Amino acid sequence: MIYAQVMAGGIGSRMGHTERPKQFLDLADKPIIIHTLEKFSLITEFEKILVSIHPQWMQYARDLIAQYIDDDRIVIIQGGAERNDTVMGAIKYIDEEFGLGQDDVLVMHDAVRPFVTRRIIMDNIKASYQFKAVDTVIGATDTIVKAVDGVISDIPVRDEMYQGQTPQTININAFKEQYNKMTEQERNTLSDSAKVMLLAGYKVGIVNGDESNIKVTRPYDLRIADIIARENMDVQ
Repeated sequence: MIYAQVMAGGIGSRMGHTERPKQFLDLADKPIIIHTLEKFSLITEFEKILVSIHPQWMQYARDLIAQYIDDDRIVIIQGGAERNDTVMGAIKYIDEEFGLGQDDVLVMHDAVRPFVTRRIIMDNIKASYQFKAVDTVIGATDTIVKAVDGVISDIPVRDEMYQGQTPQTININAFKEQYNKMTEQERNTLSDSAKVMLLAGYKVGIVNGDESNIKVTRPYDLRIADIIARENMDVQ
């Protein structure tokens, strides 16, 4: 089976002093997380859409989502302290509620990337039939510079560099097996799910993201995202 996970467990410290975590801030008169969930709710392939929330905001999220979306596949679960803890929380829920099949897949997406498209989500699902892990990327437009202690140590070939986005997609059993083998230090260091699967020796496939699939992290991002969202409303 194919499951979705919308990761909304952060408190958005880089957004500055706001009354709510950034995923609950309004974007063109609608909370960011609602824009994101609406995209996933349109994908009939998902058995469940898990929404991982900070424990202090779980009831708020339930009430908010109920105002906008009528989809009984959406389930609110508790997020973890770190990203991979949040992933494992979703896997634990799936295992306890449905059991785990060898081919079960989890499509994970940042709640604060509200402009993900159906094409990107479906490309992740299709690629999961070929790879145990999939990453959504766009080609790097700037030169990437690697520096150690303030000194450049390498300038990689830009044509081989990509910027990672989400969704990221994993074979659930393969990820769980590798995660359980990792040391506590590795778990704290390897916060990226694709990197965890690379460590396990799996090939990680890529699908094309989109420049509009931005992550709303800082106040500037929110202003840009609001413009995009309002332009999309005008087109519709």
